[in-house]
Amino acid sequence: MARLVMKFGGTSVGSVDRIKNVAKRVKKEVDAGNEVAVVVSAMSGETNRLVGLASDVAALHDAREYDVVVSSGEQVTVGLLSMALQDLGVNARSWLGWQIPVKTSDVHGAARIEDIDCSELVERFKDGQVAVCAGFQGIASSRRITTLGRGGSDTSAVALAAAMEADQCDIYTDVDGIYTADPRIATKASKLDRITYEEMLELASLGAKVLQTRSVEMAMKHRVKLQVLSSFEELPGTLVVDEDDIVEHQVVSGVTYTRDEAKVTLQQVNDQPGVAALVFGALADAHVNVDMIVQNVSEDGKATDLTFTVGRNELDPALKVLENLKGEVNCKAIVPDPNVVKVSIVGMGMRSHAGVAQTMFSALAEKGINIQVISTSEIKVSVLLAEEYTELAVRTLHSAFNLDAA
Repeated sequence: MARLVMKFGGTSVGSVDRIKNVAKRVKKEVDAGNEVAVVVSAMSGETNRLVGLASDVAALHDAREYDVVVSSGEQVTVGLLSMALQDLGVNARSWLGWQIPVKTSDVHGAARIEDIDCSELVERFKDGQVAVCAGFQGIASSRRITTLGRGGSDTSAVALAAAMEADQCDIYTDVDGIYTADPRIATKASKLDRITYEEMLELASLGAKVLQTRSVEMAMKHRVKLQVLSSFEELPGTLVVDEDDIVEHQVVSGVTYTRDEAKVTLQQVNDQPGVAALVFGALADAHVNVDMIVQNVSEDGKATDLTFTVGRNELDPALKVLENLKGEVNCKAIVPDPNVVKVSIVGMGMRSHAGVAQTMFSALAEKGINIQVISTSEIKVSVLLAEEYTELAVRTLHSAFNLDAA
């Protein structure tokens, strides 16, 4: 007997038929003698509909009431799935975030889980009851409903698995695992049997949308064994595990990309101490996240160019901040470019192999792809490119690191 957390996303519960299919998958685990907690998202499209309603009523809405509205989609799903399980003869009961309870910070719309008291759920496992839990939801110290941000149901599932010391947390989605690249672009991409927490965290933060970044962080912290697999096909998935659980590492495990980047260049700013701190401090105060940064060395010691990237949806707020600083840093011009893409390679094997960056840069150069900005860490290299080269760059790097044959 194992204790499992099974998480199903919006597409997996997107219709009554799909909810009934989920119920059958859960029943199979119950019939095998396992203790099961299920975490579900709102039905696909429902959260967007609720967000739209809130915006239509009041563009500048109360964040507390916003959470009340957008969290209601999960309440519908847990009720419907519980009924579907009961119809199959499974003892099931629905649980909302405040009922478990999932205790969070008071930051509405992007709350962080602080504690989960799952003692009542675990006690009911003894009677064979399945807990059907609403993802995305929590409760603040003020006793108000909170939400965890987009993709928060993944985090709910991992946190619940950690709290109840589950043997495994299975994330069911519309793909059957983690691939070496987006198979819609790299047709020779292959599914990975296993991937490390560190690699998955990098891939998630660099554009792979299979798992929410915070959920991977939590799984790594609490050593929760994750599995990503398909809701619609009975196929083996991909396990996210400790580095020690993988015998031999690929130099590069995956190629990913994100189009959600915008580049900003400050031309001819003062080349003196404190300028960078002033620029990035002002952006931080405006809650604008900066990613890749490069500063050129000035020839005359007086002026230099400063280039960095921000999220594309944060470009306008960033430009507003920079316009206010333009005179103070003596900036000649502010040049924005939203038509860029960040392409990255990720792999634990980079730690012990030299020449990875050179292989990457040479492969792109052979295809005439110019690199605008470079960023590295111990297990990844990211480059900023013109957006028009996205697909060519992904396919080129996938081949250059022998992932086509993986």
